[in-house]
Amino acid sequence: MTTTETPVPPALRRGGAAARARHTVLRVLATLARSAAIFVPVFLVATFVTFALRALSGLSPARIQLGEQATPEAIARVEAQWGLDRPFLVQYWDWFTDVLHGELGTSWTNGADISTLIATGLGVSLSVAVFALVIGVTAGFALGTLAALRRTTWIDRAVTGFVTVISVMPAFVVGIVLVTVLAVGLGLFPSGGYVPAAQGVRPWLAHITLPALALSLDVVADVARQLRTSLVSAYRENYVTGAVVRGLGPRRIFFGHVLRNGLGPTLATLGLKFPALVGASVVTEWIFGLQGFGRFANDSAQTGDVPAVQGVLVVSIALVVSFNLIVNLVLVRVTPAAQRGV
Repeated sequence: MTTTETPVPPALRRGGAAARARHTVLRVLATLARSAAIFVPVFLVATFVTFALRALSGLSPARIQLGEQATPEAIARVEAQWGLDRPFLVQYWDWFTDVLHGELGTSWTNGADISTLIATGLGVSLSVAVFALVIGVTAGFALGTLAALRRTTWIDRAVTGFVTVISVMPAFVVGIVLVTVLAVGLGLFPSGGYVPAAQGVRPWLAHITLPALALSLDVVADVARQLRTSLVSAYRENYVTGAVVRGLGPRRIFFGHVLRNGLGPTLATLGLKFPALVGASVVTEWIFGLQGFGRFANDSAQTGDVPAVQGVLVVSIALVVSFNLIVNLVLVRVTPAAQRGV
């Protein structure tokens, strides 16, 4: 005796698809609401502390422009021009409202618009950081997956040893080696400088490849180690055993169950990596002659340009929060645990 399955009416199928779409939208909105609930107070506190740094530092534009021998009258005149003679909370409110409009103030050292200076340096650093992240995620994903699929074998040990070695190699040392070998020795890449993508994709890629490679090794190591650990742990779960019993093939088990459940910790690691790539590349930018965000932050701190340092901190906060929001949205869509709100 044979049984036939009752076909599902098209209306029910459309209703189920619509319900799943609404559920996905609600999950995304809930993630955005939770992120906003965290971001707003953090941003308020961080900007207040950032602005308070000027008062705590005792620095003044008059000291930078007039020198240490300036008279008290001259100092008071310059500070009045910059509005520093007003009450602290009034200064903070004016600065904060300007920040909300994308205006980060004026540099004490050269009178230039800080938003423009940061945008120029940030374009360079973001180009290098994004390319470094692509290289790091691609290579780290391949190595971590290979080690997990060949766990306890010589391949697993070789991958583990390789990522351990590259994780302790400083980026500036790797940068010097890359310049010596690939730029000076073989002439495959330019040794320094930067060309915007608007002037040509090929010269742009040629100029950012070496600094991106130098910065990517740490990402490769972290992604490979975290992914390998997560995948091996996922293979030990009961749902994998159940999938094997049901006769599912290795590829379907890996992509349908193991990978989706093992991606969460790796994505969370990337949430911290990208802002670090943008802001912590001062030495690498010096090696490759790049006028990036990290170098601008370092120069501003050394010259005592407080408005520029404040602008750097605000942009850094925004980068950290924005990238972590993107990671959280991806987690909601990709990993089952995130979809359950775990």
